[in-house]
Amino acid sequence: MSGNLVFTALSCAFFMALVGWISWLKTRGTADTKDGYFLAGRGLGAAFIAGSLLLTNLSAEQLIGLNGSAYGYNLSSMGWEVTAAVATIAMALIFLPKYLAGAFTTLPQFLGDRFDPTVRRMSVLLFMLGYGLVTIPSVLYSGSVAVLLLFDVPVLTGLPYFEALVGTVVAIGVIGAIYAVFGGLRAVAVSDTLNGVGLLIIGVAVPVFGLIALGGGSFAEGLATLGNEHTEKLNAIGDSDAPTPFGTLFTGMIFANLFYWCTNQYVIQRTLGAKSLAEGQKGVLLSGFFKVLVPFLMMIPGVIAFHMYGPQGAGGLGTIDEAYPRLIRDVLPFWMSGFFLAVLLGAVFSSFNSLLNSAATLFALDIYGPAKQKARGGEVSDAELVRIAKIASVIIALFSFVVAPLLYFSPEGLWQIIRVFTGFYNIPTVVIVIVGLFTARVPALGAKIVIIFHIIAYGLIRFVFDEVITLHFIHLYAVLFVVEVAIMLGCGWLKPRKEAWSFTPRAQVDMTPWPHARPLAVTLFSCVVVTYLIFSPLGVASLEGPGALFAVLVSALVILNGSVWGFSIRQNGLQSRPGHFKRP
Repeated sequence: MSGNLVFTALSCAFFMALVGWISWLKTRGTADTKDGYFLAGRGLGAAFIAGSLLLTNLSAEQLIGLNGSAYGYNLSSMGWEVTAAVATIAMALIFLPKYLAGAFTTLPQFLGDRFDPTVRRMSVLLFMLGYGLVTIPSVLYSGSVAVLLLFDVPVLTGLPYFEALVGTVVAIGVIGAIYAVFGGLRAVAVSDTLNGVGLLIIGVAVPVFGLIALGGGSFAEGLATLGNEHTEKLNAIGDSDAPTPFGTLFTGMIFANLFYWCTNQYVIQRTLGAKSLAEGQKGVLLSGFFKVLVPFLMMIPGVIAFHMYGPQGAGGLGTIDEAYPRLIRDVLPFWMSGFFLAVLLGAVFSSFNSLLNSAATLFALDIYGPAKQKARGGEVSDAELVRIAKIASVIIALFSFVVAPLLYFSPEGLWQIIRVFTGFYNIPTVVIVIVGLFTARVPALGAKIVIIFHIIAYGLIRFVFDEVITLHFIHLYAVLFVVEVAIMLGCGWLKPRKEAWSFTPRAQVDMTPWPHARPLAVTLFSCVVVTYLIFSPLGVASLEGPGALFAVLVSALVILNGSVWGFSIRQNGLQSRPGHFKRP
């Protein structure tokens, strides 16, 4: 056991050191200015944007949680992942062009430009409280628990569980903080991309090795077992009792994903650092294709675990969260253990350092900078802003080291608080941004009323009237979205701005759209539909397997995509001809 531990630790250290060395080579001397530190010098290409978005979004919580949901229920929880691709389409085609044209560094900066400084400060307060008190500590805690579960750290080190948890929290936090504090966004993006490649390798390897084990050494036999036995586990069309009912995909899920992928600072910050609109669109859409792959890479292993170990209890696993750790220990070759640990840690501290970098960005640019500028009557230097951001990162990191282990003492209650708290600021943020982008007369008063109304209404519904109002919380998102849009439009009708707001372009990068963005968006949306067709009673969730209707629907989508791409290629070819639009 000690020899295995040494090999795992050394190989893990090697891969992590390799990522650190490459990140240093790619980022040295780029984090001295404001744009360099906060936006990677506005020089991120599509690959770095997609890789960083992938690792920022996926962490140990998803690896264990999604596979556990598939093991205990079915594939209905893939709704959170697959439908996110639709939000990436909205980001690429609608939101990103506006953000880059305005050369915004933070979302609150845009809200200040559209409304007023008070709305900017209110949005920063919501984000900072969410990141500092809940999200950052929870990422550290969930990642540390995943490492403890997967590698039996207390047994291997001889430490009591809580002491091992504290040590793991600090170790992950320090590594993540190094990238965020000293390298800025570019170091975060480079390390995320490298770890993203590792995550994809592991994502493919685990189901492959799992199917081989399920088939008694034969991949084909394992695949046959998966497709012919307990096919209900492959159904993503969740009923009302499923973890994610299918109907929620068409209500609040839309707005939850729009918030996360289009308005959440720690996610969109890497897209704001794109070196051009075209590269940003490529990166965002590529990340959407990765989201479509999630059920194949991060949920099928949970179904394999069900076939191998049986249902929860009655001789099966004790809890659904044991599914992925148990499968990893049983099927992953020993020689990949260090690589897997490095990838797992990379995914965990990717989310941590992204949150840390964004929290520091919000503090430096939306709180410290404006306050100092008002007090001095002049601009704050880039060097001072970067220095303050680094200090803020260290303070926030140290604070999270203290808070994260405390989640151990009341995990169930605090997990509920985490989910509830997200609902306090996701819907009002996306409402304010959407109304702000697509109207010109709605005043700042409307945004302020919506923020206050949402906090009070959501708090009452979740804590006071929770037994009376039993609507699923995702449906509740949609109801509140409609009500709050109506409030803002009502304010615009009753008390409109004296002068209509007009967007002032001040882009610092090439704003030429990627010519293939729209046809690729059609293909991405088609992939979402096909994924749901595959994992439905029309597809592999049926004992008879995919039938004629499945073939007809998929064929129709293929023909649609062929037509769209053919038209796009012809149009782009015509537009590129010299003098094509000149009159004869």
